[in-house]
Amino acid sequence: MVQTDMNTVFLRIDDQHVTSSLEKADKNLDGDCGDVFLDFSSVRRVDVAELRALEKLASDADQKKLKVVLRGVNVDFYKALKLAKLAGRFTFVS
Repeated sequence: MVQTDMNTVFLRIDDQHVTSSLEKADKNLDGDCGDVFLDFSSVRRVDVAELRALEKLASDADQKKLKVVLRGVNVDFYKALKLAKLAGRFTFVS
């Protein structure tokens, strides 16, 4: 996790360790940062455990008034987020 300033945190999500990366990001959420950018460009698919980790991260970020931005999400991953009713909880950038 890289914190560039008081308002932005960047984390590149590793395809082989998605759940643990998300749990790490969740533990490090700080109410002082305004945006959390998660780079999913290397992630091609998502499983149930990863969706649960994303849901927990979104809930914790909401409680701390943080915006979570997902970068590099592919179409299949986005469809899974839509089906899980999680897509609306995130902002997406390419």
